[in-house]
Amino acid sequence: MNHEQLWAPWRLAYISGDQEKKPAPATPLLPGGDPDCFLCQAATGADDRGRLVVQHGHYSLTVLNRYPYNNGHLLVAPQRHVARLDQLEAVEQYNLMRTIVQMIGLLEHTIQAEGFNVGLNLGQVAGAGLPGHVHWHIVPRWHGDTNFMPTVAGIRVIPQSLEALWEALSEALVPVEPQHDE
Repeated sequence: MNHEQLWAPWRLAYISGDQEKKPAPATPLLPGGDPDCFLCQAATGADDRGRLVVQHGHYSLTVLNRYPYNNGHLLVAPQRHVARLDQLEAVEQYNLMRTIVQMIGLLEHTIQAEGFNVGLNLGQVAGAGLPGHVHWHIVPRWHGDTNFMPTVAGIRVIPQSLEALWEALSEALVPVEPQHDE
């Protein structure tokens, strides 16, 4: 019998509960930012590669999920630390939706994703792992990506390192100009 080894070292910290806390950023947080929030830390612009930041928009932020459900799993969040949709200004809502559309196009182009699960979990009881900073998940999908590994072994195979994916997305990203309310 031929056995293959699957390697996903970034998952161990998540499974064991030993997530590495990034030190407080040297650059100041945005007004209202939470020093313990990884999205607020990423919004500072300090160490984008280390924090897996793909995009800084005027109102939005896109980061690779450090514990992805699938290759290319992104988080899109407002720059501001807000927990609820009704706390977002109309211009932020519009910009976040444009960013989601842009990131879907980017993933289609760079990793040839064929479909997407896009959603958000509002509140801890709804499954939000970071209930204080609202964010959308974009999970790329491919025909046949639901195979025996998740069903039988409880394992997902992520074929690309986070660093290699960050490189590919960063190189392919074309910035979008912010749209303001009329």
